[in-house]
Amino acid sequence: MRFRPCIDIHNGKVKQIVGSSLRDAGDFAEENFMAGQNAAYFAGLYRDRGLFGGHVILLNREDSVYFEETQKQALMALAAYPGGLQAGGGIHAENAALYLDAGASHVIVTSYVFRDGQIQYDHLERICREAGREHLVLDLSCRKKEGRYYIVTDRWQNDTDVVLDAAALEFFSGYCSEFLVHAVDVEGRAEGIETELVELLGEFDRLRITYAGGVHCYEDLRLLKKAGHSRVDVTIGSALDLFGGSMELDRVLEVISEA
Repeated sequence: MRFRPCIDIHNGKVKQIVGSSLRDAGDFAEENFMAGQNAAYFAGLYRDRGLFGGHVILLNREDSVYFEETQKQALMALAAYPGGLQAGGGIHAENAALYLDAGASHVIVTSYVFRDGQIQYDHLERICREAGREHLVLDLSCRKKEGRYYIVTDRWQNDTDVVLDAAALEFFSGYCSEFLVHAVDVEGRAEGIETELVELLGEFDRLRITYAGGVHCYEDLRLLKKAGHSRVDVTIGSALDLFGGSMELDRVLEVISEA
């Protein structure tokens, strides 16, 4: 289990938001925190601490009036920590190379692979070919419905008909080198993790998986480590002291490193 830092960018600012509140209409999101520093500052902090494999997430659509500034912030972060960060948000076959060339170690993809609730197999194969399987992370963020977890897309606004289970993880693992999974219903709420989802992820041992959503105390980290059999990495947003929360980064790293 490793800590994977994050830099979420919305409307050109580093923020922490309530994931389920994000709306493309009006570029709206319920904010938990807005940083005074730019994305490059956080990238430099992670670089200096030797924290590898963090996520830079662009939370505006390409047609948003804020997208240019959001993308500028993301590219600044990648330049500040070349090879140390992954980039996600609106990634597709035509722009994956832009972020990889800018210094991203991986690109993170969701919506491009799903359309109208279904897997787009041609898109999946194309993005794997364009980015390279070793540089591709599939974001399989999900929400629970009728007892099962369904993958959601388009900045968590649209449901798919694709169930996230062992069979899905096995299938998608043939196209990528890592998974990123946000538990959308608890993302940004700092009210506790989605334990059942972590247990599901912890049973899969073929690729690295990073879990995000609901971590709000050190005991959550211990629970996540146990439920995920120490295989599931974690990212923390609103609860982290860097983003206005009470969990100190140094203590987070200590707890994660506990035997």
